[in-house]
Amino acid sequence: MTTLTSAVATHPGLRREGNEDASCVRADIGLYLVADGMGGHAAGEVASRLAVETVESFINDTRNADLSSTWPLPYDTGLTLDGNRLKAALQLANRRLTAAMADNDELRGMATTAVAVLVNPNGATVGHVGDSRAYRSRGGVLTALTEDHSWVNEQVRAGLMTDVDARRHPWRNVVTRAITGGDDPQPEIAPLPLLAGDRILLCSDGLSSVVSSEKIALLMAADQPLDQICATLIDAANDAGGPDNITVVLIDVKSAGDVA
Repeated sequence: MTTLTSAVATHPGLRREGNEDASCVRADIGLYLVADGMGGHAAGEVASRLAVETVESFINDTRNADLSSTWPLPYDTGLTLDGNRLKAALQLANRRLTAAMADNDELRGMATTAVAVLVNPNGATVGHVGDSRAYRSRGGVLTALTEDHSWVNEQVRAGLMTDVDARRHPWRNVVTRAITGGDDPQPEIAPLPLLAGDRILLCSDGLSSVVSSEKIALLMAADQPLDQICATLIDAANDAGGPDNITVVLIDVKSAGDVA
């Protein structure tokens, strides 16, 4: 049986008037989610909120789903049931944005990233679209569980830019994949093996774009209550200039039904 504790915190940062991030922490359905809205004014806030609402509703409605269930989108046989639940939820969120923009011209151009972990009694699944990230700290060693869908990350992977340069580049917020209301996005979905003692972080790029992985690892490993660590991570992002909204979800694995 997988047993977790969690905490969440958000902050607008130091240069934004509003907060376009949204999150969901639902231990009862095993869903942990961060979405980072884009589009300016109220549109980004609407995009992230609609995405979170749609994902949360679908995951809740399919908590007892099985392979004989009627699926709203093509079923991916290369994924587990929970993998398909996350993939479908994120694609349905995209369609929710399509409908909202059709009803309100002022919302056109809005979009959002999303990163989620879905936990069942025997294991977990991670999925994401965009540059919101998931990390795992195990024994003090930090592992990135997601690869940013962003222009700067493509440059880093090609060896054309360093991680430090990527955090400073003026195009660091340009994403190559997101929930936009256009064609269905292709989320990256992967199994997430868990061990007791693991600590999982989900965050918007308001943290990861300005705070190094080394510093995130150090702060995550602190022997403190999760809500205090959340606050420390947000302080670190603001100390680095706080150029964007910051949202963090921390999950501690107390016991795990899966093996790594």
